[in-house]
Amino acid sequence: MSLYTDKVMDHFENPRNVGVIENADGIGEVGNPQCGDIMRMYLKIENDVLVDVKFKTFGCGSAIATSSMATELIKGKTIDEALELTNKAVVEALDGLPARKIHCSVLAEDAIKAAFVDYFTKTGREMPECLVGFEPHEDEH
Repeated sequence: MSLYTDKVMDHFENPRNVGVIENADGIGEVGNPQCGDIMRMYLKIENDVLVDVKFKTFGCGSAIATSSMATELIKGKTIDEALELTNKAVVEALDGLPARKIHCSVLAEDAIKAAFVDYFTKTGREMPECLVGFEPHEDEH
């Protein structure tokens, strides 16, 4: 019996959207160098739609799987739709994570939010209320 669901294993072994977007509209990096989980998200936005999303994650299998699933959940969505993504939605889409790995889904949510903060800062557009004062969670891992 594996600790991980089939979906977690699939996204770990076959991660989607891995890579770098040159000249990305938004880049967000979060992580905890002490435990080694570091995520960087790249957003390409056209007409308020995420036309491309990529990630680079250095970390455990759960960190890679949550990054992969998070990018799948927001790719092709509008900015407003993507900003509604929660770590809970990522965990549900993966059919669950072990309790000690939930922090990985929080990192994925925070990396996306950090990329949006970068996007709104670069473009000079008004920051959505949900991003005002955004600070990544402290990783308790």
